[in-house]
Amino acid sequence: MTYQIIKGSLMNILEIKDLEKLAQKKVPKMFFDYVNSGSWTETTYNENVSDFQKIKLRQRVAIDMSNRTLETKMIGQKVAMPMAIAPTGLTGMQRADGEILAAQAAEEFGIPYTLSTMSVCSIEAVAEKTKKPFWFQLYVMKDKKFMERLIDRAKAAKCSALVLTLDLQLLGQRHKDIRNGLSTPPKLVPKHIYQVLTRPAWCMRMLTTKNHFFGNIVGHVDGIKDVRSLGSWIGAQFDQQLDWKEVDWIKKRWGGKLIIKGILDAEDALLAAKTGADAIIVSNHGGRQLDGASSTINILPEIVDKVGKLIEVHIDGGIRSGQDVVKAMCLGAKGTYIGRAFLYGLGALGKEGVTKALEIIKTEADMTMALCGRRDVHDLNHDNIYTQK
Repeated sequence: MTYQIIKGSLMNILEIKDLEKLAQKKVPKMFFDYVNSGSWTETTYNENVSDFQKIKLRQRVAIDMSNRTLETKMIGQKVAMPMAIAPTGLTGMQRADGEILAAQAAEEFGIPYTLSTMSVCSIEAVAEKTKKPFWFQLYVMKDKKFMERLIDRAKAAKCSALVLTLDLQLLGQRHKDIRNGLSTPPKLVPKHIYQVLTRPAWCMRMLTTKNHFFGNIVGHVDGIKDVRSLGSWIGAQFDQQLDWKEVDWIKKRWGGKLIIKGILDAEDALLAAKTGADAIIVSNHGGRQLDGASSTINILPEIVDKVGKLIEVHIDGGIRSGQDVVKAMCLGAKGTYIGRAFLYGLGALGKEGVTKALEIIKTEADMTMALCGRRDVHDLNHDNIYTQK
């Protein structure tokens, strides 16, 4: 019966927006708003999406479109299309065991999954339920012993890449979260209880799992034995004195593939390349940090020009379709990431929803590439878009 309901729902889903609408109906408001919002006026958050739409594609005709492929490599790893799932906090609040479900969907689809430090399911919980290595995202924190243990746990789980996030030295002001009273970890005050009770299916699933809090932190921090003391610890942990020397220390401690996330300036991109990292992610934290900063797709060409020959350049932020993926590749990106797009799928239909989101994006990217006269994703370049003058 459940399978038939999911199958029927999937038939009516044609674009990521359909998954977003369905997720809004199924996920408690405070958690849906956590995903569906940016900082301050949300200008950068919105421009991440709208600036993609300003890029116009060149349609070509009478060109062989057969035998197309989106397969490529990201940091040497084969991927079914130039995409990975981005690290997102509180993923397990969109759906019970959300990180596990998303990791399984990505694994089966053939793209990397990146687990966040601030995930609900722990590194070990995700590793236990998956067959292939996933990537792990690390925040730079003041508690260096905790960071060392976290890196060692990622090694033990055989994570194949470390994604180091640099753009969260302090938390951006997110008005929706403040108005909703969303805290870290979330507190169930009366209005939250009401929101949760209006989503009975979500509640029932949450009752079936033991994963309810930050699995990478609870039980792994000295002096933190319960959830009540966790919030103050997290709030004080982001390192405002972070510098490139600390990046070098993390790189040596990790010893494997390293991706630096949160680059939004060409000079910072050059500094990141000098660390010897394997890739950078052009990112503004999904428009959740510095409002008024550039959209990622707008700054991408400048960063590619600066360091594209020195380091692999990836991009996240605003990707809601396969056309967005094609446009990013045309502008020099070697890989893309989705956050909200997969979270909508997860909140809407669980693992099947994540798979559906990936299928939508892959189909759109394949068709767009064909209509632009390309058969191989590696052949996409500036010639496939109209350059604004």
